[in-house]
Amino acid sequence: MRFRVLGPTQVLLADGREIAVGGPRLRALLALLLLDAGRVVSAERLIDGLYGEHPPRGAANALQSLVSRLRQALPAEHIPVEFHPAGYRLAVDPADVDAYRFERLAEAGRRALANGDWHRAAAVLHEALELWRGPALADVIDVAGVPARAARLDELRLAATEDRIEAELALGGHAKLVPELRQLVVAHPLRERPRGHLMRALATQGRTAEALAEFEDARRTLAEQLGVDPSAALAAVHLAVLRGDESAAVPRGEGSRAARRGGGSSAVRPTTAQALPSQLTTFVGREEELTRVGALLAERRLVTLTGPGGAGKTRLAIEAAGRSDGEVRLVELAGLADGSDVPQAVLSALGLRDAGLRAPAEPGRQTIDRLVEALAERRLLLVLDNCEHVVADAARLAARLLGACPALRVLATSREPLGLAGEALCPLSGLTLPPPDRSTEDADDYAAVRLFSQRAADVAPGFTVTPANVDVVLRICRTLDGLPLAIELAAARLRALSVAEVAAHLDDRFRLLSMSSRAASPRHRTLRAVVEWSWDLLDDAERALARRLTVFAGGATLEAAGRVCEMPSAEFVDALTGLVDKSFVELTGGRYRMLETVRAFCAERLAEAGEAERLRRAHTAYFLELAWAASDHLRRAEQLHWLRRLDAERDNLHAALRRATAAGDASEAAGLVAALSFYWWLRGMRGEGARLAADVLDVLGAEAPPGLGEEFALCVYNASLAGSGHLPSLGTQGSVIRSLDRPPRQPFLLYLSGISTGPPPGGAEDVEELMRELRRLVGPDTWINALGAMGHGSAQMWGGQSDRAGAAFSAALDGFRSAGDRWGSMITLGALGELAAWRGDPEAAGEHMNQAMGLAEELGSAVDQADMLRTRGEIRLRAGDLAAARDDFAGALLLAQGSGAPEFVSAARLGLAQVARLRGDLTETRRLCEAALAGGLTGWYVGEATRSEIITLLQQITEEEKAGAASGPGAPPSADGA
Repeated sequence: MRFRVLGPTQVLLADGREIAVGGPRLRALLALLLLDAGRVVSAERLIDGLYGEHPPRGAANALQSLVSRLRQALPAEHIPVEFHPAGYRLAVDPADVDAYRFERLAEAGRRALANGDWHRAAAVLHEALELWRGPALADVIDVAGVPARAARLDELRLAATEDRIEAELALGGHAKLVPELRQLVVAHPLRERPRGHLMRALATQGRTAEALAEFEDARRTLAEQLGVDPSAALAAVHLAVLRGDESAAVPRGEGSRAARRGGGSSAVRPTTAQALPSQLTTFVGREEELTRVGALLAERRLVTLTGPGGAGKTRLAIEAAGRSDGEVRLVELAGLADGSDVPQAVLSALGLRDAGLRAPAEPGRQTIDRLVEALAERRLLLVLDNCEHVVADAARLAARLLGACPALRVLATSREPLGLAGEALCPLSGLTLPPPDRSTEDADDYAAVRLFSQRAADVAPGFTVTPANVDVVLRICRTLDGLPLAIELAAARLRALSVAEVAAHLDDRFRLLSMSSRAASPRHRTLRAVVEWSWDLLDDAERALARRLTVFAGGATLEAAGRVCEMPSAEFVDALTGLVDKSFVELTGGRYRMLETVRAFCAERLAEAGEAERLRRAHTAYFLELAWAASDHLRRAEQLHWLRRLDAERDNLHAALRRATAAGDASEAAGLVAALSFYWWLRGMRGEGARLAADVLDVLGAEAPPGLGEEFALCVYNASLAGSGHLPSLGTQGSVIRSLDRPPRQPFLLYLSGISTGPPPGGAEDVEELMRELRRLVGPDTWINALGAMGHGSAQMWGGQSDRAGAAFSAALDGFRSAGDRWGSMITLGALGELAAWRGDPEAAGEHMNQAMGLAEELGSAVDQADMLRTRGEIRLRAGDLAAARDDFAGALLLAQGSGAPEFVSAARLGLAQVARLRGDLTETRRLCEAALAGGLTGWYVGEATRSEIITLLQQITEEEKAGAASGPGAPPSADGA
């Protein structure tokens, strides 16, 4: 099939027969799909195109009905209308649509014209224009979204006509072109290019007076209707006619070719008016955004740069506009006090003389009507800068101009979108910064650091980012969210302060960053002024929500914000949407975040409103509830999902814990420590958890407060993991379990108590008795019973009962797998691997360890991976594979060091020391043992066990050194001795 929209909408079969499509609405749907042939068009765009800004109730159902009717109207063997989740697609080759063929041919003709190939240009453009059968989309022009699309095609048709005429002028067809050119001038009196063509054609025929009269008519028309003078291009044609210069008839392409041949020519070339301010500083960063804006401007007619104050929207817009071809005009809206002044500001930026216009004398004519007339035929990029405080009026003006002026493009900057159909957004935030875990060696490769360095060098000559100051520079840039304006204000302080002093004063950033260029607008002279400008644009509900959101650390989900901020549902959603639109809040990865600078300002407003304590309590209550809910799920199959969820909320959870501790809320603080204990263990955050728990113990005191026995014990056990100072004594694991008057809310207490106090003195029999007591307390809990079986198996293995140990471990593994807990399965598999190695079955040991390490990797726990590597290293050491054992111990050491797990650092060094001893290197063995002892071994059981092994090994090598000194070198000890 072939499709036509350059005239009435038609569908033709291969034999030329036309298919009747139906009424105007159905043909309009077909036309809208044809104009995006082969691409998915969203249902929203189609509804806008069919019904405009006020679609009827049930428009989506009406659209589905129209699509169904269109599919029925087309031949059954084709049915090219496809449904997609994102909308609808007309699955046809664009080459079968006359509008696409026309645009392709018109572009080919334009290129031939620019290259001076007049014959090809004329032929191709003739072919393109012959596709037209009347005005574009003539039979559906009254449907809402069609006029703008039709206007674009009509504008392309007119431009192609002008290109064809220019090519034919170059070929000498002056006489036959004069009647057509007169018709074009009458139809488009404000369009200067046809007027210039007519003057050239007349002058070439010797009709100089008529050519000059055409110029006078053009000058008079432009002055009366628009208040402007003829362009430089038309004035140049006029001058050439006055001088009798035959080159006045040479089109622009010929002039270019003559210039390349070295010949002179006064041929007129189009001028590019760039009304953009020159910049005094280099443009740093934003290369990716600059490319994106350029690509969007090539495809879309309305592009809006959005982002918070100080993000560099204006500078990026100026840079992007400066790289755009053609005429550009910048309209600065920041100084306007009233949105009704927007059209006049655009009029002034265009240089149009209000006093010279004829329009004011006509009743009902407005400034915007004059703008439409001025821009109707003009190729122009209009930059509307700082629209946020007049956004509604700027949006209305942009909609009117874009609808009436097909060659116009608009680039806007605003802290919120204009909200128009077809608007393409380019959000801006801070400049790029190195990730926290990235080496600082390449910090200068990141835009935020590069900007600070350059602006600092401007005020402190010789300043550079060095290894000595890079950490401080990064702290400044990160604290300021990478915002260009904030970074520039901070760098300006280096006139009087060192970079370290600037960083030290950032807690009071609004006082520190209060100096800027005197030439800057008042709202950009201080950091506070930047944020206040945005704050003043918020309504009361948005301000209330903005200040309450500051209670969150690291952002918030929609659910958390709704629960904590205590606003009616409908008001909350509207306010949150407004904050996102106005760049006060960013939505990234399903979380709502504030830049720290904005958050600091709004936190001041929260304190002023007297809401800080109430919001703190609501925040703590919400995250305490979340922590307990997550704790239950962490022992089940949904473990990974809830780990990721807690990862996302880690800053909020720890902020709630610190605030509760600082406020002396013992129950909430201890509850958070208890609820988070298993999470901290799974994520290898034992050091941080220990510090937080130790702070809570200062609030709880030396004994458990009433009703907080379990929470108190978990605070003690967590604090012990970092070797904290003197801690309250809890007794044995048995005494802790017997002290419970209810099943533990945090079953991980049982594991922590076991590894902190060590195995019962009576061995397996005491473990069995303890498990019987525990079962009476908790009942048939799968996870707790699996944990008990694992502990029982360990006691049996220590007692030399390998068969019983194997049965217990197998039962534990079944239990953990049944519960869905990867961590329990992992530690049990590690124990099975050790047991298999003791039994002399290295193949089974390797299989168990490989499975255990796979689970550790799945959990993403570097500490557990270090532990599994260390365990496998011991198995390989016992098997006599020293090289493989050393690799495992070395890998475990790196992982443990990166995770801040001192007990595993020491254990890995102990393993490396054992390898060195078996290789006969007693000096290296001693060095590693001494390093292991100095590595921060804690006072809990596992650390003490490692310390005992190290001391034993030191004693052994001391004896070997003495023996070696007495008898001379001998054979190194065997692996059996290890």
